[in-house]
Amino acid sequence: MNMDAWAGVAQTILEGFDRHYTFFRQYSREGKECFEHADWGRAARVSRERIQGYEIRVRETVETIKTRYPEAATNNELWPRIKIVFIGKLIDHRQAECAETFYNSVACRVLHRDYYQSDYIFWRPAISTEHLEGTRPIYRSYYPRSDGTRRCLLQILASYGVTVPFENLRRDVRYLERALQEGHGSGWKAQPNYQLQVLDSLFYRNKAAYVVGRIVNGDMRQPFIIPLLRNDDGTMTVDCLLQRQKDVAVLFSFSRAYFLVDMEVPSAYVSFLTSIMPRKSLVDLHAMLGLQKHAKTLFYRELHHHLAHSRDNFVIAPGIKGTVMLVFTLPSFPFVFKIIRDRFDPPKKMTRGQVREKYLLVKFHDRVGRMADTLE
Repeated sequence: MNMDAWAGVAQTILEGFDRHYTFFRQYSREGKECFEHADWGRAARVSRERIQGYEIRVRETVETIKTRYPEAATNNELWPRIKIVFIGKLIDHRQAECAETFYNSVACRVLHRDYYQSDYIFWRPAISTEHLEGTRPIYRSYYPRSDGTRRCLLQILASYGVTVPFENLRRDVRYLERALQEGHGSGWKAQPNYQLQVLDSLFYRNKAAYVVGRIVNGDMRQPFIIPLLRNDDGTMTVDCLLQRQKDVAVLFSFSRAYFLVDMEVPSAYVSFLTSIMPRKSLVDLHAMLGLQKHAKTLFYRELHHHLAHSRDNFVIAPGIKGTVMLVFTLPSFPFVFKIIRDRFDPPKKMTRGQVREKYLLVKFHDRVGRMADTLE
C-alpha cells in the first residue's frame, strides 16, 4: 500500500465526516422551520434522524474503505501513516475535533480488534480549535450604554429572522428590560465594555427556541438566555430571562433532550457556553449540542486522565441491584458505568438487543429531566 493509498483512506474518512456534518447542519436548521410551523412531530423525527445519522455515515465510510482499500483492515502498520495524512487535512478545518472522533469510529471498525492500538486513533487531540473562526462571527454584540437597553433587546429579538409574530412584543421587551435591571443587583454599575453578546443561531428544543448569550461588564460574564415559547394561536412569547448559572445549567442538563442548533464551528459555541457555565462538563455541553459521539471521546480522555491521577478502585454502585445491568462506579469520578448482564434473572425476559433498544429509546425522546443520557 503506497502513499497514494494512505492519502486515499484519509480522504475517504474526511469525506465521510464532511458528509455527516453537512447532514447534521441540515437537520439542525430544520429546527427553525419546525418551530415556525409548529410541526412538533417533524421536530421529533429530525432529532431522531440526526442522532442516527452518525452511525449511518460511519458504516458507509467503513464499507467504502474495505472495498477500495482492503489491506487497511489487516495491515496495522498503515494506520499511523494514515493518521498523519489525516492530521494534515484538518488544518483550518472548522470541525477538526469532531472529525478526529469520526476517524476513531471508522478506524476501530475497519481494523480487527487483534490489530487495534490507541496509537492508531486520536486518543488525544492533534489539532487545536482555540480561536477558530467561521465564515461569519459566531456571536453578535449589542451596546446598551450607547444604543439603549430597549433598542438592543428589540434588535436581538429581530435578528434571527423568525417568521412567527410576537403576541405582544412591546410588553415582552418591557418585561425583559425590567428583568435585566433586576438581575444586576444593588451596587451594579455599567463599565465601558458593557455589552450583550448573543450566539448567531437560536437553540431549538421541543416547543421553544432559546436566545443564548451573555452579559459582559468589566471582567464579569453572566448568562443571558431568553426562551421563546410558541403559542397555540400562531404567535410566540418571551417566557423569561435566565441570568443565573444554576438555572442555565439545568437547561443544559444531560437529563434533557439535545438542542437543534446550526453551528459552523462547534468548538466556538462550546467555548462561549463554557464562559457562562464554567462548572459544566465539556462532555455534557457537547452532548447537549447533539455531538454525543464527540462527548464520548471527551469522556474517554477525562477517564484516562483521572485514572492516572487517582488511587481508588471501581466499586459496585450503591442502591438496588439491577436485574438487567451491572452498575459500577469510581467514587472519585462523577459517572456510573453500566454493562448488560449475560443472563437476566426472572421475571425479566429480554435479549441484549432489546436492552440496547430501550436505552436508544431514551436517547431519541425528550427526557424532561427525569432520565439521564448515556454514552454508548
